[in-house]
Amino acid sequence: MAHSHEHTHEHGHFHSPEEKKKQLNRISKAIGHLQHVKLMMERDDDCADVLMQLSAVNSALHSLGKEIINEHMTHCIVHAIEDGDTQAVEEFQKAIKKFL
Repeated sequence: MAHSHEHTHEHGHFHSPEEKKKQLNRISKAIGHLQHVKLMMERDDDCADVLMQLSAVNSALHSLGKEIINEHMTHCIVHAIEDGDTQAVEEFQKAIKKFL
C-alpha cells in the first residue's frame, strides 16, 4: 500500500492536492491542444492558424509554469529555508532561470 505523502523533514515534497489536481488538468488540456495542433499540421491546415494555436498552447504552458513556481515558492521553498536546505533553494533558482 502506498504511503500518504505528508511533509517530512528531509525536505519531503508537499503539494496541496487541490492545486496538484488543477495543474494536472491544465497540463492535460495543453496536451489535448497540442494533439489538435499536430492534427492541423497533418491536414495541412493554414500555417497562420497553426501558429496561432501553437502560440495559445505556448502561453497556456507558460502560465502553468508560473503557477507551479508560485505554488513551489509558497510550500516547498518555505520548508526548505526552514530546514536550512540551501541546495534545494539554489536548484529551484536555476530551474526558474531556465524557465524564464
